[in-house]
Amino acid sequence: AVRAALELAATHDWGDVTLADIARHASLDLADLRREFSCKSDILRAFQAEVDAEVLAKAKTGTEGSVRDRVFDVVMTRFEVMGPYKPALKRIACYLRCRPGEASMLACSTAAAQYWMLAGAGAKLDGARAGIRVAGLTAIYSKAFKVWLEDDSPSLDKTMATLDRGLSNGERTLQRMEKACDMLCG
Repeated sequence: AVRAALELAATHDWGDVTLADIARHASLDLADLRREFSCKSDILRAFQAEVDAEVLAKAKTGTEGSVRDRVFDVVMTRFEVMGPYKPALKRIACYLRCRPGEASMLACSTAAAQYWMLAGAGAKLDGARAGIRVAGLTAIYSKAFKVWLEDDSPSLDKTMATLDRGLSNGERTLQRMEKACDMLCG
């Protein structure tokens, strides 16, 4: 069903793709589709989870390089994994851009995906700082994702530059926040 939804989204406006279309394209009964998903947002969340799993399976575990470099690699691996679905994701993003209510249904799974990307990179994810790291990476990823959707170069130079800049700015901001917290808590 997830693949069928993305195949349909690659050639149709996401708003025009119905659950019945997805079930038919996946050779499922609508009742079978309903047993797994309550709406199209559930299908998108399932796609995010599949991408998470594939990225984490490919992630280089260990402590080589800085956490920032490992986060960069994990996010770029995410874009690589999503590459075959770019036309569909572009149409879905375009549809959701004008529908914040529907887009907000993906906010928690998007933050969870970034939590897993940070975990895959070996970032510290304890205490309040974890929430700050997840929120920061979610903002950085969102901006890089928008660039990635339009970046048709094989090397993804614009995407990498946006991600690199975002991670550098985020790292500096996080260091300032941690210093302030240490001063207050010390």
